[in-house]
Amino acid sequence: MRRLVALLAVSAALVSACSNSQPQAERAGGAAFGGAEPRPKGDHPGPRPLGADSYRAEGNVVAAAGENAQYNYAPSLMADGGRVRMWWCSQLVSAPPPGDDVLYAEAPAPNGPFDAGRAVFSGSGNGFDARHTCDPSVLRVNGTYYLYYTGASTDHSGNAIGVATSTDGVTWARANGGRPVVSSSYEVSRGNPYGAGQPSVVFLDGWYYLLFTDTNGRAAGPNGAGQFVLRSPDPMFASGVESLGDHGFRPGMGRDRTIVDAFSADWMWVAALNSFAIAHEADGGTSITFWNRDFTANPYQPVLVAGPWEEGPGLVRRPDGHAPVDPRNPCGRIPVDLVRATRDRAEPTDLQHFGLTLNNPWSCENSAAALATLNGFAVPGPQRTVDLVLAGQLFRIDRKSVAEAIGATVIGARPAAMDNVKPAARVIAGVQALRAQGRGIGLLVDGQLYPVASAAVAAANSSPVVDVAPALWDGYSVGPALTVSR
Repeated sequence: MRRLVALLAVSAALVSACSNSQPQAERAGGAAFGGAEPRPKGDHPGPRPLGADSYRAEGNVVAAAGENAQYNYAPSLMADGGRVRMWWCSQLVSAPPPGDDVLYAEAPAPNGPFDAGRAVFSGSGNGFDARHTCDPSVLRVNGTYYLYYTGASTDHSGNAIGVATSTDGVTWARANGGRPVVSSSYEVSRGNPYGAGQPSVVFLDGWYYLLFTDTNGRAAGPNGAGQFVLRSPDPMFASGVESLGDHGFRPGMGRDRTIVDAFSADWMWVAALNSFAIAHEADGGTSITFWNRDFTANPYQPVLVAGPWEEGPGLVRRPDGHAPVDPRNPCGRIPVDLVRATRDRAEPTDLQHFGLTLNNPWSCENSAAALATLNGFAVPGPQRTVDLVLAGQLFRIDRKSVAEAIGATVIGARPAAMDNVKPAARVIAGVQALRAQGRGIGLLVDGQLYPVASAAVAAANSSPVVDVAPALWDGYSVGPALTVSR
C-alpha cells in the first residue's frame, strides 16, 4: 500500500511519495498566483472571454487497474491515429518492487472504455527512483516517445523528475543514465518534503517546455503549491536550459516564478489560441488557465470544466503535447477533453472523463492566426485548386487527391484571412518526382525538392518517379516535407 507523508502548512494536507492526494484548491476564478508575475501592460488587451458548449461528463469510470489496486490517478493521454492512449499512476502487486507503477491502456475515445491497464514502468530497485515511478507525461517527437515521471527511492524521500524513452510507448528504457533530469532546488525549507515532480511537457518550436512542482522552490506557496516552467532544446534538460522568471526566460534552473497556484497540473499548446492552456484543480472542477507564448499576459479568461475531482487532470493531447483540432471547424471550435480521479478510496481513484468545446471566433482572424490554426489542413483555393498549410506556409496544389494523400484534412470553408497569404510553392499535376537511396521521394517544384512520405503521393499527382544518385538529390535545395502526421 502506498504510504502518505504530511504536508505541514497553514493546515495539514496529505501527499504521497509521488503525488498529492488532495491538491490545494485554486482560488475562485482560477487566478494565477506566485512569484511576482508581470501584469498585462497598456498595449495588451484584457483577457477575452471564451464561449463553451458540448459539455461532457458521462459519470462512468473509464479505466482502472486490476489486482485490487487502491488508486488510479495522474493520467497522461495522447490522441494518436484514431485511438486514445493513456498512461497513469497505480500499483500492481505483480510489478516489483512494491511502490507506484506507470500503467498503460488504450481506448477508441476519451470516454473509453479503456482496456485492462498493465504496468509498463516501475521502480528501478536502486537509484533515485528505486521504489516509485508516478505522474507520467508522455510525448512523441520525431518517432521517439519520452516519458517524464516522478521518481522516489522510498516512501519518505524527496522526489525528482526522470525520463525514459521508447519506440512504441510501451517498452521503456531509462535515459540520462538513470539519473534525474530535474531535482528539487532546496531553495526554501518548508514543512512539505515532497520535492520536485508532477511533470508535464510540451514540445513547441524546437523547445521542450516542462511544467512541474517543486515544494522547495523560492516562489512556491507556503504549502509548496505552484507550477514552475523550464525549457530546453534537449529532452534530457542537460544543455541550453532556461527557467521562467519575473522578466521572461533566462539561463539556468531557477525557481523564481510560478504560473498557477496548484499541484498536479497538465498543459498543452493551443495553436488556435496562440497560448498555453494549463489544467489544474479548482473549486468545482478543473480550471483551464491561459498564458500567451512568452508568459506576459493571460489572453483569455479561465474556463471551468465542472464536476467532481480528487486528483489532478490529464488533458487529451496530440503526440507533441498540442491541443487536438476539430476537423469539421478548426477555425471556430477547440475540443478540450480530460480524465481525472474523482473519488478518494483511501487513495485517489475512479478515473472519469470530462470535457467541453471552446468557441473561439479569433482563431483565424488574421493570416498569422490562420496559418497556425490550419497547420495540416487544406482549404479551397482559386481555380479549383486546394491550399495546404504546413510549417507556417501555404502550398497550392492542383489536385485535392494529392492533399489527401499527403495526409491533410480538406475542409470546405476558406477563411478570408488566407486570401492575403502568398503560396510558397505550387504543386502542378505531373511534376517530376526524384527518388534516391537513403533520401526517399521528393517532388521537384521550381528547382526545389519537397520530400513526401511515399510513392502514393507521386502517383496521386501523376508524377513520374525517377531514380537518381544520392549526390544528385543532395545537390538540390530541399524544402519542408509535404506530409501530415495525425
